Amino acid sequence: MRVLVAGAHSKTARRLVRMLVEDGHEVRGLVRKEEQLGDVEADGAEAVLVDLEEEEVGGGVGRAVDGCDAIVFAAGAGPGSGAARKETMDYGGAAKLVEAAQERGVRRYLMLSSMGAGDPEGGSEAMRPYLRAKARADERLKSSDLDYTIIRPGSLTEEGTGRIEAAEVLGRRGEIPREDVARTFAVALEMPNTYHKTFEIIGGETPIREALERI
Repeated sequence: MRVLVAGAHSKTARRLVRMLVEDGHEVRGLVRKEEQLGDVEADGAEAVLVDLEEEEVGGGVGRAVDGCDAIVFAAGAGPGSGAARKETMDYGGAAKLVEAAQERGVRRYLMLSSMGAGDPEGGSEAMRPYLRAKARADERLKSSDLDYTIIRPGSLTEEGTGRIEAAEVLGRRGEIPREDVARTFAVALEMPNTYHKTFEIIGGETPIREALERI
């Protein structure tokens, strides 16, 4: 498949890009800063410079989507950004790619969301703007006609184990390594049973593919 990864320079997305390339996919990595292009190319992807906040669906966003079979939205305003940027990036960027996918005939769309997006008002005051933006992005994707998968990981750590716990609602918080989040996306990409599903993941004891087969 040809997969567009938005936010391809983030820590989790860089791991995902390398996995997808190793799995035999063609990857187009979308980044916002020119200085990020070389790293994404070194990961094996075609690097594309697009500012999702500034560019339009009929322009650079649409051109980035052209010819792709799937989209992974892993972009975000990042820590330290204000509520306004979380709205324009975490929600607005995701929504633009949903619209572009619909216009350009890209059926598959995977969303990197967050545990807590199902209940933004239950988060801490500092987290609520982010969780609200993620919740809106998730709802925009769910209201589309795309073959979506929305994955909501817990708090991110580093070294992977290849084992997770996954459920629509886990009922508890937890941590999960970025490596395992990336692998969950790489595996879910080609699993039709994850279509039209929203689920949470944390570290666990079940191999990733087996956990996703139970979703």
